[in-house]
Amino acid sequence: MDERIQKALEASNFRLNLLNTKENLRIKFDTMITVAINGGFFKATRELITFVQLVLDKGSTSIVLIDENDNPIEIKDLENFLEDLLDKYFQATNFYNSEYTRLKRARSTTEQFAEIMKEA
Repeated sequence: MDERIQKALEASNFRLNLLNTKENLRIKFDTMITVAINGGFFKATRELITFVQLVLDKGSTSIVLIDENDNPIEIKDLENFLEDLLDKYFQATNFYNSEYTRLKRARSTTEQFAEIMKEA
């Protein structure tokens, strides 16, 4: 096979692997921000964290929220729920940042990328 074609194929495969790895990383992040409480599942998003903090600031200690499956879930201890949301969010974003940083470094050579793929 022509050397140029071989290099183009390798570059294409590298790019495809990089995109797949980024997508898998994003899926893992989405899984890591999930908080389960009272039979419901919530994603620890900035919006939900801010909303729960606002409700707490208004003096409420409990609330009914609609979870990811569109089910109404009563949250009786909002302070504890907010702590859980923040813990999940920061753990997931720190993980995402460290793995994404590794991916950015891997873009420089396919050997580094292959090394990261073996570790994942």
